[in-house]
Amino acid sequence: MSESLVKIYTFYYKSGSVLSIDKMYQPIMAGNTLNSDLATIPGDDTGGNISERNQYYSELTGIYWVWKNTRHEIVGTCHYRRFFTAQPEPFLYQLKRLIYYPLGLYKKRFGLIYTNNTHLFTSKILTEPELRFHLMRYDAILPVARKLKYTVEKHYMRYHDINDLILLKSVIHEKYPDFEGAFDAVLKGKRLYTNNMFVLKNELFQEFMSWWFDIIFEFERRVDLSAKVGYQKRVIGFIAERLLNVWIKQKRLNTVELPLIYFKRLKK
Repeated sequence: MSESLVKIYTFYYKSGSVLSIDKMYQPIMAGNTLNSDLATIPGDDTGGNISERNQYYSELTGIYWVWKNTRHEIVGTCHYRRFFTAQPEPFLYQLKRLIYYPLGLYKKRFGLIYTNNTHLFTSKILTEPELRFHLMRYDAILPVARKLKYTVEKHYMRYHDINDLILLKSVIHEKYPDFEGAFDAVLKGKRLYTNNMFVLKNELFQEFMSWWFDIIFEFERRVDLSAKVGYQKRVIGFIAERLLNVWIKQKRLNTVELPLIYFKRLKK
């Protein structure tokens, strides 16, 4: 194990504010090889890395770098604007949720605390004692699963290319057929862990990474990335989110879901 027994990696894709929070948080510039001239924090382009694939992989290039170049007792992932919290939502913010219903935002913002108030919420970001408390009782810390209007399969069909999921299922069928039932169950459900965020003990982290990237790399070999444009270029990140859900369901892990603080306009 490395000297730092617990580490949560905070992934950036552009210059942004680095909050003064618990020392277990380590900022990383994902896709650093593509914009290293902008980075003022460590990047994912040293050692074993896939930094150059960031336009398709999003935060996964950073997660891969963590897997290949670090070792911790506990490892987690988050984003520079999205952080786990174990603290109750302030009462005024709970009241604010009442307006989400008439605006049709309830499901979209379920489990998310939207704010620009870094002064109030920085102190509410998950701390190491809180993290350890939860992992004494649970196998994994995950974000509160999103509530979708449609099934996971139909949701993907509405916003992405459904052929991605068809291809993904064929890869799972060939390489991990025992996961097919979990894959089908996830697609038929209406809850989804998003953002590729999690906290795991090292043994589970290593197991998940091996399974995750084995499927992801095979999917990449078969998909036509040149046909992906704009937002859809992030296809690997999208299918990785669904795979995270499949792995969690198949493993039947005892998990705790924590809300996410989402800093809407966190800028440098």
